[in-house]
Amino acid sequence: GFVETLADASDLPAAESKRYFDLMLDHTRRMQHLLDDLLTLSQLESDNHALKDDVPINVHDLAEALKSDAESLSRGRHNIQLKLDSQAGLKGNLQEVRSALGNLVSNAVRYTPDGGKITLAWREQGDEGIFSVADTGEGIAPEHIPRLTERFYRVDRSRSRETGGTGLGLAIVKHVLTRHGARLDIQSIPGKGSTFSIAFPAQRIQRQVVSDNGKVIPFPERGQAVGSA
Repeated sequence: GFVETLADASDLPAAESKRYFDLMLDHTRRMQHLLDDLLTLSQLESDNHALKDDVPINVHDLAEALKSDAESLSRGRHNIQLKLDSQAGLKGNLQEVRSALGNLVSNAVRYTPDGGKITLAWREQGDEGIFSVADTGEGIAPEHIPRLTERFYRVDRSRSRETGGTGLGLAIVKHVLTRHGARLDIQSIPGKGSTFSIAFPAQRIQRQVVSDNGKVIPFPERGQAVGSA
């Protein structure tokens, strides 16, 4: 391995030593990412109880944070946009919801070629709240879509190694959505791109207003009278 090579060859040129160190760092980061995802998935699978830390979530703030994360991962290689057509918020576990949406966003960045477009959108459709991540990437063949949320399922194993994915991201998304009563819809056209949409049910939606000082204030849940217990 690289460690043995460095230990046995103290006279390696500096450039070659740096290359080995960079490769080791890359492998270490991938292993850490895999362990983090395995731990997250294990916790979600073992926790069959009611959601903890079920709180109002400001979707606009969350979307802005996800866009910032995407820009950091993209490093200027993509056109990343927000399309926020609803002022509604969510009620749920912030850490879990951010993890699920973050996995969709990071996948879009990883699998969209340089110069492509990624759009994060939030809208209401009927009684549901829809958060979607659309990209102009390579797209996914129809036969793969039903299996995308399986552990370690790969559409293209060689491509996954290049992009650094663990194969667990969409499995994590699936478990988070199940716990929130939400569902995942995947639309994709090979060669054109994909749209991953999460539909949150009516009981998870909270309407919001913006006060004069810019503070976002959630309305009571739908069907609940103002001032009721």
